[in-house]
Amino acid sequence: MTTAVLRKELQRYIAKMPERKLIILKPLITEFAEPLYAIDQASPADVKRVERRVKDYYDDPSSFVPLSKLKA
Repeated sequence: MTTAVLRKELQRYIAKMPERKLIILKPLITEFAEPLYAIDQASPADVKRVERRVKDYYDDPSSFVPLSKLKA
């Protein structure tokens, strides 16, 4: 079944639903329609910053604090 066919089928079901069921369905559809989070592409400046930090780490790993020590 193609996406277009599935969308039309779901729209037909929704069109036939009584109002009280639509109210129940709305939060579910809203949750699925909106992404939980968005991942933006890193800017060139961000990429350079990360590359510098990786280089810093490889140059002197002892200058970094392990995450396990920060959680203590």
